[in-house]
Amino acid sequence: MKIAIGCDPNATAYKEKIIPFITGLGHEVKDYGSDDPIYANVAIRIAEDVAAGKMDRGIIFCGTGIGVSIAANKVKGAYAACISDIYQAQRAELSNNANIITLGAQVVGIESAKVMIKEYLERQFDWKSRSVPKVNAITEYEKEHSV
Repeated sequence: MKIAIGCDPNATAYKEKIIPFITGLGHEVKDYGSDDPIYANVAIRIAEDVAAGKMDRGIIFCGTGIGVSIAANKVKGAYAACISDIYQAQRAELSNNANIITLGAQVVGIESAKVMIKEYLERQFDWKSRSVPKVNAITEYEKEHSV
C-alpha cells in the first residue's frame, strides 16, 4: 500500500521512527513533512490525497492525535480515526472503513504505536459485514450535505 504520513513539529522525532517501521512492513511511504506548526495544513493535504485515491491510507501525528483527526475529517471522503489502543486500531478499518488513523505522540508510546499501525494496516473492511449499513449512513450523509 501507499501510505501518506505527516505530523506537526512536536511529533517529528516520532514520525521519523515510524517511517522505517512501515517501510519494513513492505509499504511505500510518502512523507508529507512536519515543519508546519499549523497541524491542520499537513492533515488536510494528507486527507485530500487519501480521499482522491492518490494514497491508499494516511497516518498523521500531533501531540494528542485529536487536532489532526478533526482537520482530516473536514475533507470529503476522508475518514480519520484517532486511536490509542490495539482494539481501536483494528476496528478503525474493520468496523469503520477508516482510511486514515491519527495518533498522539505525547499520548502513545512509540512501540505501542508500531503495534497499532501494523494492526491497522493488516486489516481490510469487509463489505459483507454488519458494519456496512453504519458506514453507508456516514457516506450518505456526507453526499447529501456536502457543499
